[in-house]
Amino acid sequence: MLGRTLREVSAALKQGQITPIELCQKCLSLIKKTKFLNAYITVSEEVALKQAEESEKRYKKGHSLGDLDGIPIAVKDNFSTSGIETTCASNMLKGYVPPYNATVVQRLLDQGAVLMGKTNLDEFAMGSGSTDGAFGPVKNPWSYSKQYREKRKQKPHGMLAGHDPKDSTTIQDPGKPFMLSSLTDVSKLCIGIPKEYLVPELSSEVRSFWSKAANLFESEGAKVIEVSLPHTSHSIVCYHVLCTSEVASNMARFDGLEYGHRCDIDVSTEAMYAATRREGFNDVVRGRILAGNFFLLKENYANYFAKAQKVRRLIANDFVNVFNSGVDVLLTPTTLSEAVPYPEFIKEDNRTRSAQDDIFTQAVNMAGLPAVSVPVALSNQGLPVGLQFIGRAFCDQQLLTVAKWFEKQVQFPVIQLQELMDDCSSVFEIEKLASVSLQQ
Repeated sequence: MLGRTLREVSAALKQGQITPIELCQKCLSLIKKTKFLNAYITVSEEVALKQAEESEKRYKKGHSLGDLDGIPIAVKDNFSTSGIETTCASNMLKGYVPPYNATVVQRLLDQGAVLMGKTNLDEFAMGSGSTDGAFGPVKNPWSYSKQYREKRKQKPHGMLAGHDPKDSTTIQDPGKPFMLSSLTDVSKLCIGIPKEYLVPELSSEVRSFWSKAANLFESEGAKVIEVSLPHTSHSIVCYHVLCTSEVASNMARFDGLEYGHRCDIDVSTEAMYAATRREGFNDVVRGRILAGNFFLLKENYANYFAKAQKVRRLIANDFVNVFNSGVDVLLTPTTLSEAVPYPEFIKEDNRTRSAQDDIFTQAVNMAGLPAVSVPVALSNQGLPVGLQFIGRAFCDQQLLTVAKWFEKQVQFPVIQLQELMDDCSSVFEIEKLASVSLQQ
């Protein structure tokens, strides 16, 4: 089933070409063979096999729950999973097993999806390269692919997993299921190109892909126009104030009393609080908590938090004005460039990197809009480059239909890891080489 789309796998399950248990076992095997990528924090093998078994029983009785029944999924480890450890890649939550599922997880399970495990991330998703978690950095599978090796003509060397998608995919719930089977009439669309996203730091390669994508829509009869989002330049600063303020408020719950990490210091309650939070959080999280508490101080609240909320409204209004002018979907870059090697990435501190890598995606969250990032092509280095589509509020179906049409047109290549999978010994050899490279 390697290389097949979700729809193709779903069809294969329905036609009996493969059973849910067989598919689950193949995925578990693949997870083990690619352990060197450090993609998973927890592999829920027993849970997955049990869920696959239940799915298989439903198929045999002709009572499939839908297109996702028997489909293997992985969930980022900052989503609660009942009975399965949820750490947020932090020492603060090591060993924490939630009593409930996050809504998105429960909806997937209700449709018969099979949970393979919990994936790695920056601690509490505070970062952009999956480098700052308690379980170590994630390696980019594309840097081990045939496509990458053919272009680089050298061994993989610890490429980053890529920019963290925490802010690049935001789907609202319009109260009804998505219908993606029908393609939109592209010729009736108006595609907006925000001129503020054409920043000097944008790589020439990403700029070229962005331009070609706009030309693709235009060639199909769509109207492509330049639009303005004048408050975009203030968005990343505004986001920093509001985000850190939310972090400070949200993280107050981690005090060592009810759940999560608790230090051994018992001199006083205050000392226990302080030591627990010092041991449980990394520097990045502690820094955001401190910044947020500063912004929320009584003497600072009006100058920072209140002003940031007003700027947020201006940012949201920019998008409203653009969509009210007749634009259906906005097309932007997702990141400034392709993924970069780990040694180069960590030369910048987390805050600087996050500001750089979130520049195109966080404004969507500020405005409360649905957005999706779609891989468009491989760069000259053989690494994926994505573009972002931003839709009107509660028009998720239109947004996803446009993204699906675009995905079909660009025919982004399937990652070729088969040679690696066929020779387990080469996996461990590559792991050693990557480890040495990361230390250099």
